[in-house]
Amino acid sequence: MERSTKPYLIRAVHEWACDSGFTPYLSVKLDENTRVPMEHVKNGEIVLNLSYDATHKLTIGQDLIQFSARFGGVSRECSIPVSAVQGIFARENGQGLFFPEESQAQSTAPVSIPSSPEQPDDPKPDAPAPGGRPRLQIVK
Repeated sequence: MERSTKPYLIRAVHEWACDSGFTPYLSVKLDENTRVPMEHVKNGEIVLNLSYDATHKLTIGQDLIQFSARFGGVSRECSIPVSAVQGIFARENGQGLFFPEESQAQSTAPVSIPSSPEQPDDPKPDAPAPGGRPRLQIVK
């Protein structure tokens, strides 16, 4: 059985973002195994700050990403299947990787998301686009 490249790529982009002084954000499409604070979920998706400052006991494993984090001042345990991860990117410049939906693609080959030179008008860079895939924005 061939191992998926997805968890390795998630770890690599996370490490690159942290080493570069950026904030790694994880875009997740919820499934029945995803454990996150539901009050922060919009349209079945959530974008999470995965920086070491925002998480405690972060583990990016082969099948699960686990950590605890504070939401509204309350510590919560989060468990995210790697299969539910849509992408990981740096909040500051939008660089990172998005993955094809696993039900539509046989492999987990990454799709590179180029950063846009245009400055968006939307002040919420981490909010997913309504009714679809989250869009990345440059924040200055």
